[in-house]
Amino acid sequence: MKRATPQAGPALAAFTQLLSSTRRGARLARLLTVTELLSWEVPQDLAERAELVVAELAANAVLHGHVPGRCFRLALTYDRAAGRLLVEVTDARGESKPRPPAPDAGPGSGTEADPLRTGGRGLTLVAALADHWETVPHPPGGKTVRAVLTSPAAGA
Repeated sequence: MKRATPQAGPALAAFTQLLSSTRRGARLARLLTVTELLSWEVPQDLAERAELVVAELAANAVLHGHVPGRCFRLALTYDRAAGRLLVEVTDARGESKPRPPAPDAGPGSGTEADPLRTGGRGLTLVAALADHWETVPHPPGGKTVRAVLTSPAAGA
């Protein structure tokens, strides 16, 4: 007797949304990410990391990539078979590129981070949560920050 094998859905899921370059738009990016990843049945560990990465990249797009009258774009692509999620946040300011976080040289070196500063830790968080991240130009004048996250269960 033959039985139909249940399908878990498409192997590749994608979502793209333009959002206002405001704090409200950044918050909406995070909420939409959570909603989409839940509907795609992404593993919880991957979804939680993605939520934090999107929150940081969207906040950066609003704070550092804002151009009056221009939106930012959130794109998510999930490859179920590979357990791989690609997060892309595109803004309109290509000249303002994020720099990878510099490692602290340690006590006594004069380059320790100020523990009381209120900003500047976001990309350190992205680097810790994502397997890889990069910035690429987005013509005509913007940039896209990409982060790749994989589920530990995918490698097993």
